[in-house]
Amino acid sequence: MNRLLFAFLMLVAAVFSAAMAPEYSIQAIRYGNSPGFPANELVIGAPKDEKVDIAFVVWLIRGGGHNILFDSGFHREKWTKYFPVTDFLRPDEAVKLAGVKPEDVTDVVISHAHWDHLGGIDLFPKATVWIQKEEFRYYTGEAWQPGGKHGGIDPDDVLQLVKLNTEGRLRLVDGDDVEILPGIRVYTGARHTFASQYIRVEGNPSFVLASDNCYLYRNLAERKASATFSEVDQSANITNQARMIELAGSADRVVPGHDMLQFQKFPTQGRIAKIK
Repeated sequence: MNRLLFAFLMLVAAVFSAAMAPEYSIQAIRYGNSPGFPANELVIGAPKDEKVDIAFVVWLIRGGGHNILFDSGFHREKWTKYFPVTDFLRPDEAVKLAGVKPEDVTDVVISHAHWDHLGGIDLFPKATVWIQKEEFRYYTGEAWQPGGKHGGIDPDDVLQLVKLNTEGRLRLVDGDDVEILPGIRVYTGARHTFASQYIRVEGNPSFVLASDNCYLYRNLAERKASATFSEVDQSANITNQARMIELAGSADRVVPGHDMLQFQKFPTQGRIAKIK
């Protein structure tokens, strides 16, 4: 098969796949707040004395017979000793406010293994959980060896991941630009953790849900890396933020991980913002 014919067939397949994908709805569900968070821990170069309020969020994506959560939140009280959390509602209870029972969540896509994004996977008893293969490998192995890094990773969450794997409910995503469900694609490269990922929800229009690969709209507007990235990875984070904008078609359709503004930019009732 010559290259031109192969490229044509790939294009036809992509168009067919897009046509078959459902038109998803997307809601941001705020399950807690953290007031007075240091801005320079979110945006490189922010003033040291500046404080901002941030939101703890999961995103509910519905369509094609799927109720998909992007990230699962947390519920173990030990983490509130380190981070002040107000207006907390356990993520499974928060999702109920959007009309979805915990047992009706079909899939949970985990952006990365930090406690406030992975810690709720045990709250959704029938969901298939998706995580990057390298993220799973590192945090169930090397991270806990001498020289490993596991800051912000809860050992209880790691045990839950292993349990899900033995139960056949874990799916390991192998790399970048992978369609895991019709119209849901995952992308890597932002390196917030060992192998963090973000997602593109394809549709008319498409949206990118960034999670902690981009903390705030301010990161996008100022082209500033998220402050938790290593010095080596900061330029890569800025590059990936530009890629997110390209994938979404507009910076307005990139949804950051902890920005309270998403509950002002989009129609909101109580804890729930209708993104699409």
